Parts: sequence; structure tokens; C-alpha cells
Amino acid sequence: MYLLYLDDAGSVESRDERYFVLSGICLFERQIYYLSRGLDELAKAICPQDHEALEFHGSHMLPGKGFWRSIRDKSERAAHIRHALEECMKLQGKWTLFGVVVEKAEVSPEDPIEFAFEQICTRFDAFLKRQHRQRNKQRGLIILDKHTKETRLQTLANKFVKSGHRYGQFCNLVDVPMFVDSSATRLIQFADLVSYALWRKFERQDAMFFDVIKGAFDSEGGVVHGLMHKKSQQQPCDCPYCTTRLGQP
Repeated sequence: MYLLYLDDAGSVESRDERYFVLSGICLFERQIYYLSRGLDELAKAICPQDHEALEFHGSHMLPGKGFWRSIRDKSERAAHIRHALEECMKLQGKWTLFGVVVEKAEVSPEDPIEFAFEQICTRFDAFLKRQHRQRNKQRGLIILDKHTKETRLQTLANKFVKSGHRYGQFCNLVDVPMFVDSSATRLIQFADLVSYALWRKFERQDAMFFDVIKGAFDSEGGVVHGLMHKKSQQQPCDCPYCTTRLGQP
């Protein structure tokens, strides 16, 4: 089974922010242990006295909140984010990233959360269909941080399973998404860092973290499927989605 761990970044309600992000990592069940172990080892190196309680959250790490305030050098905190993101590159076998970046004004009055979730689900299902065609017959399960809009997403997921979505029917999801506490799994924390990297890239024009993972989104034949950037047509963009799908420089 492939599991897709997701978390979000950005505020839907804030008028000061243009973007909402939903993203994370898709990996085979046996790979979960190795990514978790890699992040645990990094946590142990950073905070040996209480590494199990240390959590990786980009919005805490870079500004220096909580424990991360004790690391006074911002460049050191940024390095820890990059090192955590690099852990996925050590995985063996098939894994990939998925992400949807939504310019909120471009989907109004539609809910950016619902738009992003539908896009993520359909792209994950398409990935699983491709695996089936390649004789890798696996099903999929989506796991989200329980602090995302749990009730709204559960209702939406139930509707997708029963009635389909605007692009058709899901074929390969085993159940509606599960919601877990980020403190219980390093994989949700990793998804948090992916979303933070995307949010910094698009909201702050800071690609420092995005550059670590920009080549890891699901793709086939030189076309990126796993990353979607919903934006105005007039806005140029150099992200992998816009360059391979929209032909922008």
C-alpha cells in the first residue's frame, strides 16, 4: 500500500497571505520506518536530551519558536530544515511528493482547502493507476494532520468516495482519509516541512527550501503531475508545474 501524508501551510482567512498550500509525501508502507528513523536521528543530533519530544515544524523552526529559540543562529535553524527535507532522498524504491499551491483569489468563491484537497486526491489516484499499469498493483490511503480542517475534509472525502469528483471516480483509495496528531508521527512533520517549503517559495519568493525538493514531485515523461500551481494566467512562474505543463520560462 502507498500512504500519502499531508499537511497544509498558509491561512485561508488571512488577507495578508495570497497562497494556501496542501502537500506531502507518498511512500510505500515499508519505507515509513526508514524516513521516520532518519528524522529521529536528526532530532537526536539536535536535541539529545529529549529528541522524542522534538517536532519538525517549519513555521516554528525558521522564526525560532519554542525549543528552536535556543538555537540563536537563524542560518543554523534553516540548515536543520534543509537536512530534514534531504532525508527523503535517502529512501530506496518508489516514493514521490505531491503538492497543490493555490492563489486564493483565483479560486474564489470556491474554498481553497476543498480545491487543493480534490486536486491532491485526483493526482494521487492517477499515480496509483500508473502503478497498476506498470504491474505494481497497490492501493492508497491518505493521512492528514488532525489540525487541518478535519470535519470539512472528512465530509468532502466521503462525498468523493460515494459520488466521485469533477474529474470522475476514485478507483484506488481504500478508505476515507485518516487524521493523526503530528506529535505521533514523523511523516506528518515531514509533510509540514514540504508545505512550508512550498509556501516560502510562493508566498515569500524564497526558494531556499523548495530547491531541495523541487525535483521530487510525481512526474512521467518529463511532465510534472504531482505539483499544481493555481494562479492567474498572466503571472509568470518558473516552478516545475508551470514550466512542464504550461510552458512558462
